[in-house]
Amino acid sequence: MNGGENPGNGNGTGGASEPERQQLTGRQRLAAGLWPPRVTRAQLIVAVLLFVLGLGLAIQVTSNNDDSALRGARQEDLVRILDELDNRTQRLEDEKQRLDAQRTELETSSDQAEEARKQTREKEQQLGILAGTVAAQGPGITLTIDDPSGTVEPDMLLDAIQELRAAGAEAIQVNDVRVVADTYFSGTGGDVQVDGNRVAAPYVFKVIGKPQDLEPALNIPGGVVQTLEKEQATATVTRAERIIVDALRPAKRPDYARSSSQ
Repeated sequence: MNGGENPGNGNGTGGASEPERQQLTGRQRLAAGLWPPRVTRAQLIVAVLLFVLGLGLAIQVTSNNDDSALRGARQEDLVRILDELDNRTQRLEDEKQRLDAQRTELETSSDQAEEARKQTREKEQQLGILAGTVAAQGPGITLTIDDPSGTVEPDMLLDAIQELRAAGAEAIQVNDVRVVADTYFSGTGGDVQVDGNRVAAPYVFKVIGKPQDLEPALNIPGGVVQTLEKEQATATVTRAERIIVDALRPAKRPDYARSSSQ
């Protein structure tokens, strides 16, 4: 045998002779060059950086899409939304100033015990209003919802409550039921219940708060009034200098919670 006929030596082509390589098609030579892949460390770093950059761009696009509703809003709607945010900020600032004034009075009063009792009585009245155990009066609005077709669902009335609370409502009464923190709506259209008490149309909301904030909150585009009108119901908002909320809730003693100061 001739030692030059060894098929295993040559230039490291894995046993393929020169004539065999010449018979490979262009696609086969391209596949042979690409697989198995030869990735250098620099190429791997570049790939990771490109992935991170693409992920960041995707997150940015998603974030921009979340604001598309505001970008598509009309100028007057944006102005109204901005005014509502300003009003909420102002209410928080007023509350901060009130608390600061109470602290100053306690610190400077000659009779701190009497001043503390006075503030305690005022706080008791405020908490009673929030809990619905005492009557309240003040400026506000009356929202009357007529539902001749019985198409107004409980969740629509709950949306109205949420909008009013967000606009600064301090006391709310629906027909003869006082609305408090744990109030719930149930039933179906034409058979609505508030905290288990059946209420019939027209639904009358007596709301104490700043009328200039409450009424626009209900009339924003796509808000409560427009939603009700789509259901063939009518919503009428009337401002008043004196609204009386006199439906009361019984005071309930917690079963387990006790004051931490005891």
